[in-house]
Amino acid sequence: MDAMEDLVLRLRASVNSFLSQYEPITLLLSPLLALLLARALHSLLGALQEKGIKAAVLGFLMSSVKLIPGVSGYIESEKRKVVDKLQSGSKSKRDNWRAELPNIGLGRRVIEELEDVKSKDVAWQGKCSGTVYIGGSQSEGHFALTNEAYSMFSHTNPLHQDVFQSVARFEGEVIAMTAALLGSKEKTSGGQICGNMTSGGTESILLAVKTSRDYMRAKKGITKPEMIIPESAHSAYDKAAQYFNIKVRRVPVNKEFVADVKGIRRCINRNTIMIIGSAPGFPHGIVDPIEELGNLASSYGICFHVDLCLGGFVLPFARKLGYQIPPFDFSVKGVTSISIDVHKYGLGPKGTSVVLYRKHELRKHQFVAVTEWSGGLYVSPTIAGSRPGGLIAGAWAAMMSLGLNGYLENTRQIMEASKKIQKGIEDIPELFVVGKPHMTVVAFGSNAVDIFEVNDLMSSKGWHLNALQRPNSLHICVTLQHVPVFEDFLRDLRDSVKTVKENPGAISGGLAPVYGAAGKMPDRGMVEELLVEFMDSSC
Repeated sequence: MDAMEDLVLRLRASVNSFLSQYEPITLLLSPLLALLLARALHSLLGALQEKGIKAAVLGFLMSSVKLIPGVSGYIESEKRKVVDKLQSGSKSKRDNWRAELPNIGLGRRVIEELEDVKSKDVAWQGKCSGTVYIGGSQSEGHFALTNEAYSMFSHTNPLHQDVFQSVARFEGEVIAMTAALLGSKEKTSGGQICGNMTSGGTESILLAVKTSRDYMRAKKGITKPEMIIPESAHSAYDKAAQYFNIKVRRVPVNKEFVADVKGIRRCINRNTIMIIGSAPGFPHGIVDPIEELGNLASSYGICFHVDLCLGGFVLPFARKLGYQIPPFDFSVKGVTSISIDVHKYGLGPKGTSVVLYRKHELRKHQFVAVTEWSGGLYVSPTIAGSRPGGLIAGAWAAMMSLGLNGYLENTRQIMEASKKIQKGIEDIPELFVVGKPHMTVVAFGSNAVDIFEVNDLMSSKGWHLNALQRPNSLHICVTLQHVPVFEDFLRDLRDSVKTVKENPGAISGGLAPVYGAAGKMPDRGMVEELLVEFMDSSC
């Protein structure tokens, strides 16, 4: 013991002798400087981990360059030019917009003004990718039916269930009918499938993410949540991550353009709350390996959300029609939640979607209950408080009027049209189809021509397609609107490809240069700024 004390005394004397050559203020500040350096290093490592070395370095360089006098102003002016280009003159269209109430109300004459303004909209019938899923004209058939159902309940609100019991019933039945399509009757589902109606796919996804976050916090004590998404997953997950303070780990798709299960497995850690699969992915219409992802989620005890917003009212019926559709619903082990849009192929009015959960224990974490408000006790199931009962009634009417036979017939028509469009694109030598689509989305690119120049020409012919990246490509989401005109689409596409091949170069007023430049910009932060500037100027 004496030897140990002697060693400690000599060590202390040696340290004091070494430190005596420094000023006391230096010794006082050194730990603080070391702490600041450690925090800076931690932040740097966090940025490198989140963005990657390349993106982090580019971001740092761009921030440094902007400090040079004059450079920041030049960049802002160039951004303004791009935003104006994206606006395509929409600012001038706002000049005649009303800025205040009319002194004297228009009364019934407002209908005439509505009709006049509506007549100036773009002609979308048969020429938009997705967008409008109901076939025919707005004044007859299914259009007229859902409009009539909506008008009957346009002033109802399911927030007041004691008053509008009819709407509460409609919502319950829409949820039950939708769940039945997605495996709720299968023994493997667990028999507890439950859910709520929402305003659209984005809200359904937001709720599923929020619910998974809170459920995993209660179950595993996770306070720094992370979710893993394939690169093809909808951007609503990024929105959810920003809203709910969740870190996103994005994994590139594999060579088949579907979720890379091995890549996702490598990203799972103690903070992972959920993984994502799509059936199909919005960009390419390809169903992710849901079974493999479900097994992965189950083995790690994490949540697994399947995005069926686009495919929920097609895949069950396509399977019944004999198409080879991989597993995608609650019959798959590990699936904890599903989002499905009634306002897409369900042919309900715009603003109707459903979020479903495997069990009530999960869904309880979706709700918000407030006990200390002077206005009384409050509980709300979804993001919105008041909700339009007319939309719920319209969705119910759509599903009930079509029935199984109606959805089967619609699916038969759009699947046949999709396969003919896919075959027609494959027959154009300059184009290639991206991956092997399972349903009604066909994405295509080119190694021979600028695909965005092709898009500009198609736009000039009245077609509205979706521009994609990684790889640069376009897609058409086939709806009932396209069934009678798909041959016109293929003819215009062939002509556009031929024109671009013979006369390469951007057409006047086209957006090909903007899309092309955005795809090549190494600084993705700059692209993000451009998008925010565009949105700020548009609304």
